[in-house]
Amino acid sequence: MTIAQISLFLARLLAGTGTFLVGVHLLTANIEQLATGRLKELFGRAAHKRLVNVGVGAAATALIQSSGVTTVLIVGFVNVGAMDLYQAAAMIMGANIGTTVTAQIAALSAFPITTYVQILAFAGIMMFMVCKRDGMKKTGMILAGLGLIFVGLALMSDAMKASRDAIQGIFETVSDPFLLLLAGVLLTALVQSSSATTSIIIAMSVAGLTIGTGGNEALYIILGTNIGSCVTALMSSATAGTGARRAGLIHLLFNTLGSALFFAALLCWPGAMDATFRRWFPAPATQIAMFHTFFNVACTALFLPFCGWFVKMSELLVKDRRAPASAPATFLDERMLSSASLAISQLEKELIRLSDTAMDAFRTGYRAFADRDRELIQPTHHLIGQAGEISQGMVNYLIRLSAQSKLADERAISHLHSSLGDIMRIAEIADNLTKYARRSLDGGLDFSPSVGEELDGMVARVEELYGLTKRAVLERDPMLLPQIDRVEEEVDGLRKALIDRHIQRLNAGECRAESSGVFINLVSNLERLGDHLTYIAHTTGA
Repeated sequence: MTIAQISLFLARLLAGTGTFLVGVHLLTANIEQLATGRLKELFGRAAHKRLVNVGVGAAATALIQSSGVTTVLIVGFVNVGAMDLYQAAAMIMGANIGTTVTAQIAALSAFPITTYVQILAFAGIMMFMVCKRDGMKKTGMILAGLGLIFVGLALMSDAMKASRDAIQGIFETVSDPFLLLLAGVLLTALVQSSSATTSIIIAMSVAGLTIGTGGNEALYIILGTNIGSCVTALMSSATAGTGARRAGLIHLLFNTLGSALFFAALLCWPGAMDATFRRWFPAPATQIAMFHTFFNVACTALFLPFCGWFVKMSELLVKDRRAPASAPATFLDERMLSSASLAISQLEKELIRLSDTAMDAFRTGYRAFADRDRELIQPTHHLIGQAGEISQGMVNYLIRLSAQSKLADERAISHLHSSLGDIMRIAEIADNLTKYARRSLDGGLDFSPSVGEELDGMVARVEELYGLTKRAVLERDPMLLPQIDRVEEEVDGLRKALIDRHIQRLNAGECRAESSGVFINLVSNLERLGDHLTYIAHTTGA
């Protein structure tokens, strides 16, 4: 081949590969956004039953067409403590099975009918341009992505067919199993997509090209892609917590060990491809895709009983890195941003963490007032500061999520923004309580024992309201809302009753007039706190 011919061949091959990757990206990104509810439901089914978790991993990956995305989400769940390593190990095995769906789609390019499937690239982009609804636009991009996958495969196959005689001689000389395995690892690590590498091998088979003697050589590359696919998860977990890094390592251990076992078996049985897949399936592309599926299913069946071993090995190799005491846990992980429903679910948990912190500040501030304890004022301010930091982190996360979410998710994001404001009002009420505590201590204001009992009773009703609000947010049970409204009305009634009784005590000379400002403002703050809790329940918990 001349330099010009080589340049033309590489240009056509890279154009086809690029088109294929664009198609996979469009397919993955838009399916993921349309299926976020189902994705959340799938991950919500995570249990301690290994087969269930394998099914969740496989279904999630088949749904979004990317084992890399699924594995990164798994790493994210482990990082925030929403999933343990035993569940993650089984899900990662399932994700490896789910990713073979892409290769099966690519194998369809061997059949003439797929030429017409390429028309979907035009039909999909026209849907995107013409349709107004967000869901239809996403569907159009999914169809365009599917069409581009087959366009890319056709471009790669045509490039190889045009230069088949010249490049066949080159491929025939490449028969070293270790070199082929390494090529699969490096190429997959470079493009961060095992599907792309596998699809190139499939395109070669469609073009009539064979690697080496045409025996097991292509399978060695497929084994290499399995190892190279771990790069995405390893990169994602590199800067995360200990659990996330262990999850990434489990992915690497599982894929590497499975590839090593099959590599040794293929070395010992040079005629494996001829005796099995080549005999069972007529099309070379189908043979490669079926081996890819069989390999991952067999590895999962073989290693699933040994999930505990993979977890122990990861714990042995990745030592526990204790976080400093000042670094609080968080449910937010940037890996979740690729799936709006999962990110929103984690934001709701972080909202509860924020509300717990704000309520702790309120409780501490109230005890500072009720117990006349100046030492509790500083801890109250510390908790208020923590609430401010959590709130700011949530605001930043919500801004990033909103920038890439679809319209259907904007309502939930807006509700979270609103609830954030209500919770920070609770922190402000806690700050007000420290002011009332100081004023009472500095002014020598005393309150009768009956006042303390009345305030404690109102605070108890507020605590009951908070418990119901937490349940409403976490359980999304609309049946709780009437009960929340009823308790909130009781809190409103207590405010009026307490102020009326305070006025009676003033008229009877049982209380000092100087205490009125503190008492009335404090009771009003308690009533406001109940209002904010009710707003949160109706906004985020509805």
